[in-house]
Amino acid sequence: MFSADLKRGSMELLILSVLEGCTRHGYEIGKLLEHRSGGRLEFRVSTLYSVLYRMEERGWIKGRWVEKKGERRRCYYTLTKKGQEVLARQRREWTAFSAMVNQVIGVSHA
Repeated sequence: MFSADLKRGSMELLILSVLEGCTRHGYEIGKLLEHRSGGRLEFRVSTLYSVLYRMEERGWIKGRWVEKKGERRRCYYTLTKKGQEVLARQRREWTAFSAMVNQVIGVSHA
């Protein structure tokens, strides 16, 4: 429904936001993004995991592998202190950017 460029440019913000206050595994993150968007956002598993790995390398999230009896091994991700700071900054930037775009294209929020 949305262009790949729009999704790519906001994916980190979306992932950070669903990890705020919760620990989640990758599949759960993808399904939650899809659910919160009313089904309008879907991500290929390979794309989602490559972003998660990149975010972990940057120190924004921390992954922990968990094995439960009768279930497959899963990596659960948690937001780090650095990730919380990045989330706050990206939210401010997104708010300012979307307000500017709406102003330029003539959309008002009455």
